[in-house]
Amino acid sequence: MSRFLDRLASGPPLVADGGTGALLSGAVHGLRCPEEANLRSPESVVAVHTSYIAAGAELIETNTFAANRRKLARLMLDDSFEEINSAGVRLAREAREVTGRDVFVAGSIGPLGELEVFDPAEHGPLYAEQARVLEGRGVDLFMVETFFDLEELVVAVEAVRGASSLPIVALLTFDDEAEITGGVGATAAAERLAALGVAAIGTNHGAGPTVALRALRGMRGPGLPLAALPNIGLASVVGGRVVYPHSTPDYFAEFAVQAVGLGARIVGGCCGTTPAQIAAVRAAFEAGRAPRAAIEVDEPEVALTVARQEPESGLARAFREGEWVVSVELDPPKGGSLEGLIDVARAIHASGHAGFVDVNDNPMARARMNALMTSATLQRETGIEAIPHVTPRDTTVMGLEGVLLGAHAEGIRNVLAVTGDPPHVGDYPGSRGVYEVDSIGVVQLLAGLNRGEDYVGKGLDAPTSFFIGVAVNPSAADLELELERFRRKLDAGAEFAMTQALFEIELLDRFVERLGGEWPIPVLVGVWPLRSHAMALRLHNEVPGISVPDEVLGALGDAGPDAPSVGLELARELVEGSRSRAQGIYVIPPFKQPLGALDLFR
Repeated sequence: MSRFLDRLASGPPLVADGGTGALLSGAVHGLRCPEEANLRSPESVVAVHTSYIAAGAELIETNTFAANRRKLARLMLDDSFEEINSAGVRLAREAREVTGRDVFVAGSIGPLGELEVFDPAEHGPLYAEQARVLEGRGVDLFMVETFFDLEELVVAVEAVRGASSLPIVALLTFDDEAEITGGVGATAAAERLAALGVAAIGTNHGAGPTVALRALRGMRGPGLPLAALPNIGLASVVGGRVVYPHSTPDYFAEFAVQAVGLGARIVGGCCGTTPAQIAAVRAAFEAGRAPRAAIEVDEPEVALTVARQEPESGLARAFREGEWVVSVELDPPKGGSLEGLIDVARAIHASGHAGFVDVNDNPMARARMNALMTSATLQRETGIEAIPHVTPRDTTVMGLEGVLLGAHAEGIRNVLAVTGDPPHVGDYPGSRGVYEVDSIGVVQLLAGLNRGEDYVGKGLDAPTSFFIGVAVNPSAADLELELERFRRKLDAGAEFAMTQALFEIELLDRFVERLGGEWPIPVLVGVWPLRSHAMALRLHNEVPGISVPDEVLGALGDAGPDAPSVGLELARELVEGSRSRAQGIYVIPPFKQPLGALDLFR
């Protein structure tokens, strides 16, 4: 048995260190990541380690949390991978020698960061690579920590175990409800981790001591030693700096003794915790302190009355019953009033020619009123059903979920997921799109909300009933890529599609043939009645994804002043051709003339 396992099994709880990375980020300016301090300011790293040892920590973690090759590569530091990890161990051991204290040096290994798809075969070796370097330089154990996803932690632990026989402490980061990604609770997570043969399991990082205690209570079942190293509390950003609450050392000591009562054998801190908190924990343990005041672990739940959700939108019903669907595309206003657009939508609805309006989301990356809010108002004020476009360009996944849930409460059911025009073409050329996901990710998000869970798999109070649409471009230059993305959208949960504006029906036939002979979901064909040869030239040459055939360009050029009539006639031919090939159309009106879309039906 290792010296660490002996100590874990007997004697008082082990006191670990605190937020090393956060302290280094504040002390050393211009770091690309805290781990860079191992090379740029090694004396600062030693100083932080020795301050925690002096405060009473008998377990310190190497400054290598984010020093896997993948994260370092993002910062152009991957060439220094081995040097950073080696220095991290050397500096921790140097601090131990300087203080003359018998402390354990734990090799810190964190997750790989944002991954579109986690592939154990590809990503597991990255953990093993880091573990081999850390063990080779002399760590006593591994802290595999701050994992939000259980499956990734399992892969990381197995990879580390395959590279080393040193003890492993496996730590997850839980939310306020003691759940992690996928809605996995603390109890289920503990049972899974217990099967891996690790030395201890537990929680670190997170929202603070209260959440850590809640997680510990759920992890007691397997009977393994537990570890708790939470953040000092909730972080906030002030003046561009991350700041933490002024949690008193005594409060943190109170957390520590309550954690021990729940089975914790390792207690320390993460972001925001300083040597002052660690000294208070050490003093509490040495004094045999008993809990003095209850830290509220359970918050009273408010019973929510959830209304029954309408199972089907008017658009879904129309498709199901085989009705011919017509929608008119609208741009939201650039100002704060919807009066004019309400009048337009009311006129479209009263015409009897179109039963729906689809609403653009900041088209051409130009700032306009939010499409979801616009659509909700149009539905409420005019009775016409809307199909708002939603792009992930302008907000985070969490922000998207918030506005979508609010829109659902306001009666929005149809949503068209689009990637959105890039920001540099619009009003804010210096900005960068958020794009945490693309349009496929938006479909996955919507499908999850319909199942009653958010994007990371945590349960909602009630599921939504969105009817999920996607864009498809049969005139794409790279047809194979377009087909592959369309199939991925179908797999993600797409229920209907709207094509890019088309000007020849043969493109639709070509796409369907490559797709397998028929559309797997209902489709609306985009129809754009062209008013001039100049407009057609501009669309063909300047707008990505739109192709105007030579025959149409020639016809409009030859028409001269009669070009609007010729454009309308060509559009009507496209509509007639679509009747046997699609379930409906949507009409793109002439620029700044939304009611001009009705000319197509006169």
